[in-house]
Amino acid sequence: MSLRALSIDDIESLAVGAWILGTGGGGNPYLPLLNMRALYKEGHRVQLMPAADLADDDLVAGAGGMGAPLVGAERMGDPHTLTRAVRVMEAHIKRNFAALMSVEIGGGNGVRPLMAAALMKLPVVDSDPMGRAYPEGQMSSTAIGGLAPCPISLVDVRGLESIVHSTPNAKWTERVARKICIEYGSTATMCTPPRTGAEIKKWGIHGTTTKAIRIGEAVRRAQRLHEDAVAAILAAEHGVLLFRGKVIDVARRVTEGYLRGVLRVDGVDEFRGAALRIDFQNEWIVAYRDEQPLAMSPDLICVLDTVSGEAVGSETIRYGQRVTVIALPPPAIFLTPKGLEHVGPRAFGYDLDFRSVFA
Repeated sequence: MSLRALSIDDIESLAVGAWILGTGGGGNPYLPLLNMRALYKEGHRVQLMPAADLADDDLVAGAGGMGAPLVGAERMGDPHTLTRAVRVMEAHIKRNFAALMSVEIGGGNGVRPLMAAALMKLPVVDSDPMGRAYPEGQMSSTAIGGLAPCPISLVDVRGLESIVHSTPNAKWTERVARKICIEYGSTATMCTPPRTGAEIKKWGIHGTTTKAIRIGEAVRRAQRLHEDAVAAILAAEHGVLLFRGKVIDVARRVTEGYLRGVLRVDGVDEFRGAALRIDFQNEWIVAYRDEQPLAMSPDLICVLDTVSGEAVGSETIRYGQRVTVIALPPPAIFLTPKGLEHVGPRAFGYDLDFRSVFA
């Protein structure tokens, strides 16, 4: 088995890269990063493993958080609560897990499984089912593959525990789990349906933790050398520059367990005189330049601080910030007809045919 020991420097880079892949959502990785710094100071360590090393009958747990990012920043999660979500699932299925995995590599959920892995002494699989962050559970490669939508466990810091045992499909699992999450206060810690090694190898999006570390390393290197960090991301990931400007308005509200709203940016430099609007549901979903569609899911729309190159989340972006908006290529599975049914603009209620900026 080819395990990679993750250093705390790797995890620092992972947090930066996962925040960029979060496309505005997934929760700020800073709080999970603080937890990892504390765990490493206590002597805990985490190892990363490729999905190819899983035995077909191994069971893998997806460990992470659900809810509105704004609420998650106020009610902070911790390694023990996340571990409890995994243990509740083990008790429910009467089997132990061989490894953990991100529920989505984007945002704080890209770092959270490491918190439980450190305490449980389990490896983390270098894969996830989204390749970014998405607001709903059925927006995943495992749902596209038709894998079992249940069971899912949800817990919170007050000791509440729930199991969604049976639903007809992933959309129903999302609806029921979201209602539980709202009752918990619009934030919960969860363990997604157990997946076998064979299922992960077939339907996982692979190498995503390594990808996030690579993006974070590019940003941090550019910062140390006082180079253009945004240009470093574009070069490393074959991205496209969409817009550069100043935030002039943010309207957001927490509703139905999501953070929804609209971001408006006035252009600067070569974009002076133009305006950008981005609609978001936790994540940046559709961008309009001068009210014409510019970029949309599943292309990754990333809003970055123009100076640092680091991501700005939908819950933290504010008036007056100078931002650069880029697009990164999506995982291939989301570009298939079935993939677009799950994550294309119509899946979010927009009467738009998907058009990629990479076409």
